[in-house]
Parts: sequence; structure tokens; C-alpha cells
Amino acid sequence: KLAVEFPSEDIFLMTASPVIKAVTNFKQVSKTLEEFDVEEQPSSLLEKRYPNIKVIQSGVKQLKSDEHKIFTEDGKEYMYEKLCLCAGAKPKLIFEGNPYVLGIRDTDSAQAFQKNLAQAERIVVVGNGGIALELVYEIQGCEVIWAIKDKAIGNTFFDAGAAEFLIPKLTAEKRETPIGCKRTKYTTEGSEEKERPIAASDKLGSALGPDWHEGLHLKGTKEFCHKVHIEILCEVKKIHLQQEFIQLQRTSLAFPKEEKNVEPDEVLWPVYVELTNGKIYGCDFIVSATGVVPNVKPFLDGNNFAVGEDGGLKVDKNMHTSLPDIYAAGDICTAAWEPSPVWHQMRLWTQARQMGWYAAKCMAADTLGESIDLDFSFELFAHVTKFFNYKVVVLGKYNAQGLGLDHELMLRCTKGQEYVKVVMQNGRMMGAVLIGETDLEETFENLILNQMDLSAYGEDLLNPNIDIEDYFD
Repeated sequence: KLAVEFPSEDIFLMTASPVIKAVTNFKQVSKTLEEFDVEEQPSSLLEKRYPNIKVIQSGVKQLKSDEHKIFTEDGKEYMYEKLCLCAGAKPKLIFEGNPYVLGIRDTDSAQAFQKNLAQAERIVVVGNGGIALELVYEIQGCEVIWAIKDKAIGNTFFDAGAAEFLIPKLTAEKRETPIGCKRTKYTTEGSEEKERPIAASDKLGSALGPDWHEGLHLKGTKEFCHKVHIEILCEVKKIHLQQEFIQLQRTSLAFPKEEKNVEPDEVLWPVYVELTNGKIYGCDFIVSATGVVPNVKPFLDGNNFAVGEDGGLKVDKNMHTSLPDIYAAGDICTAAWEPSPVWHQMRLWTQARQMGWYAAKCMAADTLGESIDLDFSFELFAHVTKFFNYKVVVLGKYNAQGLGLDHELMLRCTKGQEYVKVVMQNGRMMGAVLIGETDLEETFENLILNQMDLSAYGEDLLNPNIDIEDYFD
């Protein structure tokens, strides 16, 4: 976007990674919903397309904002007129520095994970967001103990009802053939021969795209398809290595079978996880899919940035940080403007793309001394993704975020087919979750945006015999 706005200026893209993430197959599904793939491409493609872009492959060591200078790991320094920080976030590991704990957030760590899974008989997955959900669904031939701190799975995206709708898919033996994924993969040259160290959390990769597990062979050593046991309302209290565990003289548990009481485990495992509910399970390794923290560390030293409660760099409605000529976009930033009543920030690919595009517009407007209105994409929170092979659309305050007790929910559910939930407040639609091919996203998007009073329709709003799309067309 910057290259288009400033065709005669030099634009430097600094990245620690040899490949860049490109958005491909972009589709505007409705006013605010967009679908796209995220593809790794060699940076030369970007330079070919835009002659004024130069990609510098090096990590950033330091930022001296008062001098308008960036110092890179390879010992060089660069002056900037305007700077946008898009360094994303890194996985929030449950325990730093433990070789049996793998964080998953980027393509590098996904590869490390796949390599370990090939020998695994049992793993423990900790976390309850999108990546944990997908992972547990995709893993075959390996026992999975899934530890979540909430009552229901997928808490970042759904409520307990939606979780119940999805759970049968976890235990189904018959797998539908996944839809083929049109995506080419670039691996970094020479990375195949060298043994990769276990994905260290301080090494930053680029974040995974929405269908990152496509093309990864996620299969353990066992012959069965799915074996998932969910431990709810718990977190990891401690991790014991095999020797420590033997010295503790405590009992670990076998994989729970439906009909029996839980039995002690006869097998010795490389590592043991003690949960806050008192249970201990042995496993081959632990996957920490517990969310991300904004990657601000390289930039804070010696610079007086205003930082949000979630650790991100605060930006105003022009994506401007608290320091002159420095902007931020994507996972690294915290939206510190007064948001629309039906928008909230969530560290997702869709928002990263919107913020990046809008930040470039703001940088251009600022340079030309023009004023600019907040982009329309921040009017309504809207995200479309896939879980367990279902299409999932979330709109507005889909989990009644911040609405307190002053709201009501309406539901429609057809087992194995669709799940529709709307969040209503004072007769107005504030949010919705749509799972399956409901075709309601555009209608609901409009109803949330125009805040029409729907009290008169009552329960009929979700009546399957009324074609609501036609009605509000």
C-alpha cells in the first residue's frame, strides 16, 4: 500500500525471515467480511512487483526514535522519515526454556511440532483458542489430553452451546476428505539439511495463516484415528521431567476410558504434566497454544512508548503510536481509540491485514497534511474461518463481550448441520455466531450495522420457516 501511495520514495521492509507472507485469493464476502489465504513467498517477488521496495533481511536490534534510526542485527543502521512497526506477537509459552514444551504460532514451530509428533504416542495440548482447536481436530493416531481453563472448548470464538455442537466431530472416526488447499509452500533454502533446533520461543517466525495445518502430516504413531480427552477448568501447575517424577513417588493417570474409573499409568513418559485439578498425566511433549504476547521488546529500550494493558504499543485512530513519526499495526499494537460499540480488537490475520493497509493510508495522509476518517473495517468486528471443516462466521459482540448482564441470546441449532446464535440488547442485534452454511452473514451484518429495532419480530427472527434474508433485503 505504501509503494502505491509513494511511488517515488524508498520503502524498506525489514524482516528477520527469509520469506514474506502474502495475501492471496482475496475475496470480499460482504461489506466487512473478507476471506483470503496467506502464502509464503520469496521476498524477491515483492521487489519485482514494486521497484521502490527493498527488503532487508535482518532482525532489528534497536530503535533510537529521537534520532529516527533503526539498528539491525547485522550491524547496519537506517534512517527513516516514517516508521511502521508490524513485528506481530510471539507465543505465550506456559514454561520458557523447557525442551518438552513447544509453542505453536508460526511455520517454523509448526514444522518442529510435526517432527516430534511422528514419534509421539501421547501429547498434552494446553490452550483454548483457534490453533488449539484446529490442532486437536487434525491430530490422528496419537492420544491427546487437552487441558483448557474454561468450561467449554474454543472459548475465544464460541460459547458452550457452539462447543457442544462441535464436540461430536472430535470423536467421529470417519473423516471427510478435506477440501484441497491451493497453496504453494516455500521452505528456506538449506533449512532442510541442517537439523532445526527445537523451535525456540525467542526466534520469531511469521504467524500462521488461517489453514496452516494443510500440507502438514499430523499423525502420531498409534493406529486409531481420534483419541481426545478434555480436562476442563484447569491449568498447568507444574511440569516434571521423568527423573523428578520418579523421585516424587506420585501416580500418573492412564488415558481415561469411557466406562472405567481412571487407572494409574504403567508407562514411563519423558515428561509429566501436573494440572491444577490435581491430576498428573505423562506424555511425549506438551503443546503450548496459549495465545500470544505483542513482540515489543526490541523497540522499548530507550524509547518512551505508551503501552497498553495487554502489552501492545498503544495507537490512536490514525495508527500513530505515542512517539513522533512512528506507527504500529497488527498484533504488536493495542487499539487505544474509543471503539465502535460492535468492534473489538482481536489478534487475527484479518485485522492485521486491515490495520496494515489503513496504517499506510494514515502515513500518506499525515505526510500530505490531510485528515483521514477511521476506516470502515473498524465499524464492525467480522471474521470468517473454518473449524472442524465447518464454515464459522463471528460478527460484532458475538460472545456478548462487554455487554454485562443486559443482553439476551437467541439460538437455532440443527445437529451436525448448523448453529446460529444472536446476541440481542434492547431489541437490537449486537453480535452473532454462524456455524455451517447458513447464508445469514450479510443480513446479520446489516442488522448489526444499522441497529434497527427488531423487538417486534421476537423469536421469529430465527424461525427457519421464515426467509429472513428476503425479509430484510
